[in-house]
Amino acid sequence: QVQLVESGGGSVQAGGSLRLSCAASGYTYSTLRMGWFRQAPGKERGGVAAIYPGDGRTYYADSVKGRFTISQDNAKNTVYLQMNSLKPEDTAMYYCAATTSYRDNWAAFFRSGYWGQGTQVTVSS
Repeated sequence: QVQLVESGGGSVQAGGSLRLSCAASGYTYSTLRMGWFRQAPGKERGGVAAIYPGDGRTYYADSVKGRFTISQDNAKNTVYLQMNSLKPEDTAMYYCAATTSYRDNWAAFFRSGYWGQGTQVTVSS
């Protein structure tokens, strides 16, 4: 069983930056594909960024490309999401997720993933 604990959310003005962290435990971290998702009020949860174990290959939602960066520190069992040039539309609850499946971009997380409790990000204009 994977346990995930997010931190680093908060409130920031448009154009600002935040870094989210997610510490994982209860599983061999180096075998997990890690991801960040977000859900705004009244909207479905959607993928933001994800990173593969091993080669660290990453992929992003089109809406955050060039502004957000996902990275990980295997020694700390932690994945990060650096968010720059934040916009009001980035306001959402952000969730860390993990999956042992390497198939599909986002679907595997919803199908068989593990989820954190979420951390709120609010961007004001």
